[in-house]
Amino acid sequence: MLHLIPAPLHRLLYRIADRLRRQWWKVRRPVRHSVLVCAFDSNDRVLLVRHSYGPAVWALPGGGIGRHESPDMAAEREFGEELGSGLSGLHELTDITEPDSGSMDRLHVFVARVAGSPRADRREIVAAEFFGPDRLPHPLDRRAARWIAEATAFLQQG
Repeated sequence: MLHLIPAPLHRLLYRIADRLRRQWWKVRRPVRHSVLVCAFDSNDRVLLVRHSYGPAVWALPGGGIGRHESPDMAAEREFGEELGSGLSGLHELTDITEPDSGSMDRLHVFVARVAGSPRADRREIVAAEFFGPDRLPHPLDRRAARWIAEATAFLQQG
């Protein structure tokens, strides 16, 4: 049903909802549950995205974990919804709780290989590109470089 909303209006609604959500988190201070995915192509380049809302930075794809959803299921769902592509060899790197945007975020970080050809949905994700871990773009999300370095090290071990 959401696909019936014109993409420019959809992006505007994401920006409004994101601002409201962040304000609510500052008041409510919930513990959120989310995932990030360090997804690599066959040339060991990592996929980074730019969202239509929030800070205008390159970031790892990811999102929230549903109420009755496991972290690995959420990682695969979010990646599929946002990028129209799948993942293979999904492995959890870490599970950490840290402050983010006025709330505590229990974050599950995954490493995987991309299965298919990811592309931005032009609604939530406005750009999606692969970058070499030694050639990351600017500006970069504050968390991305750390997790990309750990994911790259994991891939080199295996």
